[in-house]
Amino acid sequence: MTEHHPSPAEPPPTARQQRYLRQLALQRGVSFVTPRTRAEASRAIDALKCRAPEPVADRRCEVRAVQDDMATRRGDATRVRHEIETEGYGSTASWKQGRS
Repeated sequence: MTEHHPSPAEPPPTARQQRYLRQLALQRGVSFVTPRTRAEASRAIDALKCRAPEPVADRRCEVRAVQDDMATRRGDATRVRHEIETEGYGSTASWKQGRS
C-alpha cells in the first residue's frame, strides 16, 4: 500500500520519469496519481508499459468530441447558477431557501 508520507530518505521522482509517465498515460488513454517517490514512479511506468496503447484515431475522436461539447456548451444545464441558486461567499455560501 502506498504511504501517504514517505520518509525523507526516499528521493522524489525525476523530471525524466514524470515526463515519461505523462507520455505513457496519454498514449494509453488513462490517468494516473502523481508519484511521490522514484520507486512509485518506476512502478507506475512499468504498469503502463504493460498496457496496450490506445489507437491514435480513438484519441483524436475523443478530443474532437470534447472540443465540440465545449464549443456548443453542451452540459451547461447542470451548472449551478450562483446568482439565483446560492447566497453568500466562500465557506459561508449556502443554497437559497424557498426553491422547489
